Amino acid sequence: MKINSPTAKYRAIWISDIHLGTRGCKAGKLLDFLKKNESEFLYLVGDIIDGWRLKRSWYWPQEHNDVVQKILRKVRKGTKVVFVPGNHDEFAREYVDHHFGGVAVMDHAVHVTADGKRLLVIHGDEFDVVVKYAKWLAILGDSAYTILLVINSWFNKTRERFGRPYWSLSAYLKLKVKNAVKFIAEYETAVAKAAAVANLDGVVCGHIHHAEMRDIDGILYCNDGDWVESCSALVEHHDGRLELIFWLGSEILSEPQLTADAACVS
Repeated sequence: MKINSPTAKYRAIWISDIHLGTRGCKAGKLLDFLKKNESEFLYLVGDIIDGWRLKRSWYWPQEHNDVVQKILRKVRKGTKVVFVPGNHDEFAREYVDHHFGGVAVMDHAVHVTADGKRLLVIHGDEFDVVVKYAKWLAILGDSAYTILLVINSWFNKTRERFGRPYWSLSAYLKLKVKNAVKFIAEYETAVAKAAAVANLDGVVCGHIHHAEMRDIDGILYCNDGDWVESCSALVEHHDGRLELIFWLGSEILSEPQLTADAACVS
C-alpha cells in the first residue's frame, strides 16, 4: 500500500465496467482517480454507460455527468482517449470509427507499450457464451447481480460503522463457487488465445469484473477490473511496466509492477 502523490503521471491508463447510469457505480471514487492520475493514453474498455439499466429505469445523477465531463476535459488537454464499447453500451458500436468530442470509438485497439509490446484492447463480451448466444439470460443474471450489490452495499455500511474495510461479496462468491471459477478461467484462456491468433504479445480486457494480470501460454493477460466494486485500473509506466492499482481514495493497493516479458516468465 502506498500514499497517492498529488498527481500521478502514466503513459497509459485502462479502465472499464464503470456502469454509469446505475446506483452501484462508484462515480465519486472514479472522479477522484481521474483528477489525480494523468496519462498520454486513456482507454475506456467497455460498459462505461449501462444502457441495459437505463432502458429499464433512468438514473443519472450529477456525479455521473461529471465523470463524462472530466473525460472530455482530458481530451481537450491532449489525452488520447479511445472508447471500445462493451455489451452494456453496445448502442455505441453503431458509431465505431467515429469521433465524439475527440473520443475515438473503436471496435478494438492495439496499444504498443514503451518497450515495444503490442496489446490487443477489447471489452471481451464476445468470448462470453451467455452474452453471445443467450442475451435474455445475461440480462436476467445482470438483475440478480444488481440485487447482490444492494445486499453488499448494506453489509459494507455496517462494516464501515465498525471501522472495517470494504469487502466484496460477489468477488468472494466468484472465487468460491466452482462454476464461476471455471467460467473465469475459460474466459481468460479464450481472450488470451485471440491475442495469440492475432500475433500480439498480450491483451487488455474487462467484462467479468475480475482484475487480473498473468501469463497464459506466453500471452500477457490483463483485466482492468471494474468501478462497481473493486475500483481498479491498469496503468502503464513510462518505461513500459504494467501495474494493476485499486483506488481507495488516499491510498493505492497495487499489484507487482510487470513488464510483458517479466509476466511471461512466471
